[in-house]
Formats: sequence, structure tokens, C-alpha cells
Amino acid sequence: MKGSPEAILPNAEAWRRGGERVPLDRALRAELLAKAREFGRRGLRVLAVSERELTLGQPLELSRLEGLTFRGFVAFSDPVRPTSPQAVADLRTAGVEVVMLTGDHPATAEAVAREVDLLRGRSVITGTELTELSDDELDRRIKSFGVFARVTPAQKVRVVRALQRAGRVVAMVGDGANDAPAIRLSNVGIAIGEGSTSAARAAADIVLTDERIETLVSAVVEGRAMWVSVRDAVSILIGGNLGEIGFTLGAGLIDGRPPLNARQLLLVNLLTDVAPAMAIALRPPTNATMKSLAQEGPDVSLGRALNRDIASRAIVTTLGASTAWVIGRFTGTRAKANTIGLLALVGSQLGQTMVSGRYSRPVMITSVTSAALLATIVQTPGLSHLFGCRPLGPVGWATAVGASSAATYAAIRFPALVNEIMRRTKLDTPVLVDDPEALPE
Repeated sequence: MKGSPEAILPNAEAWRRGGERVPLDRALRAELLAKAREFGRRGLRVLAVSERELTLGQPLELSRLEGLTFRGFVAFSDPVRPTSPQAVADLRTAGVEVVMLTGDHPATAEAVAREVDLLRGRSVITGTELTELSDDELDRRIKSFGVFARVTPAQKVRVVRALQRAGRVVAMVGDGANDAPAIRLSNVGIAIGEGSTSAARAAADIVLTDERIETLVSAVVEGRAMWVSVRDAVSILIGGNLGEIGFTLGAGLIDGRPPLNARQLLLVNLLTDVAPAMAIALRPPTNATMKSLAQEGPDVSLGRALNRDIASRAIVTTLGASTAWVIGRFTGTRAKANTIGLLALVGSQLGQTMVSGRYSRPVMITSVTSAALLATIVQTPGLSHLFGCRPLGPVGWATAVGASSAATYAAIRFPALVNEIMRRTKLDTPVLVDDPEALPE
């Protein structure tokens, strides 16, 4: 029979050393348990091996373990992957705290946890100690534990529930049937490894095909980067359209008539909102560090940061197109000024799209293609008149390209300014309350 030293040794009556059978008294049993703890502190997994002779045909009752003869320990090393400490550090940088639930000896679990720098001032608790804690006491102390050792499947479920009651979003990673209840209960259940049991895979939301924790880090990076892409795509659509509205209203108020007709507005949306925005939304994750992605997520990425990007894109687009239109109005006819404004409007948005897309290949291809298509439409006489445009000379093109380039450069610097304005606006906004004593100190 094999099992944990704590389960085998208390039920062993003797110790067979070589051919000699030595009675196992309390002192010798304590000495052997101390030896098992020493193995555990070295990071070794320890099993105690015992035996008992049975008469042929005698039923074996596993609930009755008396009369065992202890034969020795089997201590073996299950080394931590060299990349695991960095993976744990990356998860922590991303705001993901790691907790270990294991059936191993607490000394072994603590040694492994220290090797990957998991504890960070937190303590180790065993399943026996966990049983003695009430739910209220566990809720108060749950954040102080980094390792739960010698825990049963039911205790794993209890830990997951306690973390959820503490307001945590819990992702449970496991590969065995004893992990399945906790995997199913967690917010995100993850079965890891091709050798994971069918019970674990059935209970999981995500199945990783390898056993590397770095794969989990890559999944977090891709998920965080997805929200960045969503924010960029939404800001392109909404911010660009607001910029178009601002330019149309501003120029219309000055000139008495809108600078763009319906066909031109449809052309702008076709060139800026379809292919470039799709390339932004579907681009693969960049080589951004976990630190830069630490605060990304649905609530943060689509909140203040999205409002900032929409506001900066709308303002920059409006200013770029309006500046080009005003210069064109002073240097040429209304039709040519409107064409210059159209080019600057599209060019400003495409330039900001390339900046948002970090000049990735899909974004560059779609943006350059859209710009080339617009240039072809403007410079082709019959096609140009169909859309209400006029072919431009060097001065007109220089004005449109210059305004677009200036707007793109401003887009790189502008978000920081918008952040500061939003921060000051939020801090300086007066708050009216009925009870002055309710104000924070």
C-alpha cells in the first residue's frame, strides 16, 4: 500500500529494515515523519510504502489499515519548468494573482511555491487546518493564503467559493478528475494538457493542449490585446464619424452650404470605415508587454480610454479637414476647396488608423489601397465630376497631404492632452450634496 506519510505511518505497527522487523513506536514514527518533511522541503514528492500479509481469500478492507509494516519512502523530483517563474511573474504583472491548490505535502508545495515566487508574504495552509475554519473566518483570511496543501476535491470547491465571495474572478486550472468540481464552479474553467481526464475537459470552458503555463500567459495576452483592438476599431468608427460631422457643420456655417454631398460622404465612410477598421479589429496581438496590457479589459478599455480616443480622433479629424478646406477656399474655387477638404478628411482618418494599427501589414495595405482609390477617383475627370470633385494640381495636393500629415502627427501627441483635460474636468466639476457631512475627508 502507498500513500502520504501522514496517512500510512500512523497506521503502521512495524518497520522492516532489511530483513529485520522493528516495532514502530511513537518516537520512531515522529522521526520518520520529520524525514518526510525534510524531503518535502527539498521540493521532493514523497510517498510512504507499507505492506500487510493477507490470507488467501480474505477480503481486503481499505478502511481498516491496522497491522501495516512500513517499508520505506519513495521520494522523487517533479522539477519546475525553467520558464514557470517568469510566467507567474507575467501573470502577476497582468493583474492575475496565482494560488496553488495541491494534494502534495505542505513542505513540498511551499518549496515549489518559493521557487516560482508565488507566496509573496502569504502563508501555506493544509486541508486539515482549512476544515477547522468557518466560512466567515475563511472569507476574512482567504487573501492571506498562497498555497493550499493536502486538500480534497471538496476543499478545492470551498476555496473557489471563498475567492468568489471575496469579489475575485476565479480561473481554475487542473487536469484530474478531482479538479473537475472546482473547474466547473469557477468563472473560467481550464483543463490543461492532452493527458487531462475526460471529467476535467468536460467541466472546463477552455482546454489547453499542452501543459505549459506559458500558454496560459499567451492566452491572457491575446485576450487583453483583443480589447485594445475593439477600442481602436470603435474609436475609428465613432471618432471618425464625429470628425466628419464637425467638419461638415463648421464649413457649412462658414460657407453657407455643406462642403460634401451625399456621394462624397458615402465615399468617405467606404474608404475609412470598412477595410481599415476591419484590419484594426482583426489584427493579431502585437508584441506588447504584459505591463502595457495589465489594465486592459472590457470595463477599462471601453470606458475612459475609449472616450479619450473618440474625442481625440474627432477633434484631430475636424481640425485637419477644416484647415485644408480653409486654405483651399482662399487659394481656389469652392469645388476645389471641397475636394481638398475631402482628401484631408480621408487622409487624416487613414493616418490615425495607421498609427492605431502600429503600421502592421494588414492596416498599411488597406489604408494605402483606400488612399490610392480616392486619388484615382479625384484625378479621373469623368469619375471626379460624378462624385462632385475636381482634379487638383500640385498646390491642392500639397495642402491636402500637408494637413493630413499634421493631423496624423497631432493624433500621436493629442491623447495625452485629452487625458489631462478629462482629468482636470473630473476633478474640478462641482458636486452638490444635501448633507455636507457626507463628503469624504
